[in-house]
Amino acid sequence: MKDLVFDLINQEKVRQSEGLELIPSENYVSNAVLKAMGSVLTNKYSEGYPNFKGVPGWDEAKIAEEILPNYRYYGGQTNIDRIERLAIDRACRLFHADHANVQPHSGAQANNAVYYAWLNPGDTVLGMSLPAGGHLTHGAPVTLSAQIYHFVGYGVTDAGDIDYDDLEKKALECNPKIILIGYSAFMKIPDFERVRKIRDKVAAKTSHEILLMADMAHVAGLIAGGIHPNPLDYGFEVMTTTTHKTLRGPRGGLILSRGNVASPLKKPEKTLKNIPILIDRAVFPGTQGGPLEHIIAAKAVAFGEALKPEFKDYAKNIVKNAKILATELIKLGFVLQGDGTDNHLILINTKESFGFDGKIYEKALDLIGLTLNANALPSDRGGAFRPSGVRLGTPAITTRGLGDSEMKVLALWMKKVADICKDAGSEENLTKYSAELETIHDEVRALALKFPVPGI
Repeated sequence: MKDLVFDLINQEKVRQSEGLELIPSENYVSNAVLKAMGSVLTNKYSEGYPNFKGVPGWDEAKIAEEILPNYRYYGGQTNIDRIERLAIDRACRLFHADHANVQPHSGAQANNAVYYAWLNPGDTVLGMSLPAGGHLTHGAPVTLSAQIYHFVGYGVTDAGDIDYDDLEKKALECNPKIILIGYSAFMKIPDFERVRKIRDKVAAKTSHEILLMADMAHVAGLIAGGIHPNPLDYGFEVMTTTTHKTLRGPRGGLILSRGNVASPLKKPEKTLKNIPILIDRAVFPGTQGGPLEHIIAAKAVAFGEALKPEFKDYAKNIVKNAKILATELIKLGFVLQGDGTDNHLILINTKESFGFDGKIYEKALDLIGLTLNANALPSDRGGAFRPSGVRLGTPAITTRGLGDSEMKVLALWMKKVADICKDAGSEENLTKYSAELETIHDEVRALALKFPVPGI
């Protein structure tokens, strides 16, 4: 008898095919990535690490055939080691890193491993506050890391950029062990050079080393595509990221670092130079058990795809589409945080634009097949469940091939739905506009089906 799970998977295929994904943290993977995720590698336990010393820069054919002593706790690892070494090598080449730990199960796991590698309980991390656009793992009180470490938040300016004066002032006051640049709702390009100078200024007045950490989960694909600056090129020791979003790989995490690369078996001195080794020990056995080798294989495939020239065109088109969409929305009366975007992400202030909160707009757009998420704004007072805005982006629709003309159509649909929400006044009243919404839904479906989803 067929399992109902597969019926639901097929329903999700239909939803993805007939709608358009505007959530900026979502994307579509290639058939090759899907195939690796569904491979027999899921059958293997591989606690520990391959022998990775000297891997960056090797010829891939040599990596795929070499048998080296490893640091695993189970036998039968020859093929697993080769695949994980390929993933490490490709990630290092892609992001100009000395070392890559490809084992984190998620971006949150990656961040927590870096904290564990470098901090002692009670140590201070200076990062973007959640209301300003930071991520939960950057110090939200509801998280485990916030119960262990002391987080201080910096903000953003009225123009939507990082408030570097506030960042410097707080760094001098709180003397952090980590200065963290990262976000989940931020539309500008960080000034990594300025942050490094702030770190050096603060470090000159303290007795401890300060780690520069960048959580680039949202823009890693733009960095890989060469259209966004790479923090590792500006003196940052660590960069964490997810491997989906703009990078277009499987759901998972990645930690890239600069410094000494050596066996993780021997505990090194806690210095910035030793951060790659400290991170390996923090991932396993510090914060995780067995790695998901089928996901690591899929990461390796995705990194290989991102190393190809055509990925640069994809990254460029993500930003191009986002800028066009932002411009069209502004023309139609939408108020955008930061007056637009410099990356893949757009944050709309629906409350200021049309007088309603983000939740009614999220629900109404979902009814026509456009998926995004309600999101708080830096000045928000509505709370997490009644935020004053919505967040959207262009990675997924760019993967499907949508371009300039489609961005203009999207903006028009979004304005039509905004007008309906303004008239409705509440989510319950949207049912009165079912006919109008279904008409727009038919138009969305017709356009979506012209741009097939990879793997479906």
